[in-house]
Amino acid sequence: MATVAELKVLFSEGYDSGNVLSRLPDRRRRHEERLIGGSYRRLFVKEVRPHLHDSSIVLEVGPGRGSWTRALLRSVPRGQVHTVDYHDVTQWIDVDAYDGRLVCHRVEDNSFSCVPDRTFDFFFSFGVLCHNTTVAIADIMENALPKMRPGALAVHQYGDWRKLRRLGWHDDRHGVHAWNQRLPDEHEWNHWPRNDPDKMAAVCTEAGWIVEEADLGLFRRDSVIRLRAPSG
Repeated sequence: MATVAELKVLFSEGYDSGNVLSRLPDRRRRHEERLIGGSYRRLFVKEVRPHLHDSSIVLEVGPGRGSWTRALLRSVPRGQVHTVDYHDVTQWIDVDAYDGRLVCHRVEDNSFSCVPDRTFDFFFSFGVLCHNTTVAIADIMENALPKMRPGALAVHQYGDWRKLRRLGWHDDRHGVHAWNQRLPDEHEWNHWPRNDPDKMAAVCTEAGWIVEEADLGLFRRDSVIRLRAPSG
């Protein structure tokens, strides 16, 4: 299970999921979608884009090389996307290409002190919370909430060990997948803390969010939660 210090090292090369909006997946995305058991494009079209409007202001955690960031920017042509990451993602995402609509924050913790309060309409991450402990997720959700506008929505992918066990994952200290014993010990799967929809919903509720759906049912391996910030 990865600490913050380890996460800063694990993804220093950035994470790339390919073009998440293309109808025909590229090679990278096709490989990932086979593993996760679902469509990235379907997630975005069904559960992200409908909650955005032209001038939405979006907060994204852990953009990596910007696969989801670019999709978000396409959906908010008069809005903004703020990314928060432990790494300098501007080496992979051309900020100048978006005329001020993309703001990238490099951070050292999960405080979200770098972004303004009561600003964001939508809060998103993919491939991030699955690597974070329950304590870290609680910090992320609690500290991000004051940054949201009343009624703002959030959509986050996370690891679901109920699904993983059904797929044959060993529940041992390595978390090695039963159908791929060739995974090296340092493989990223080893850093997935135990989580499930009940735990995730409880953490988010305790942090002050309203849980609309603990799992949207889009992936065979992982889960995706949809949350709403209180209106008051």
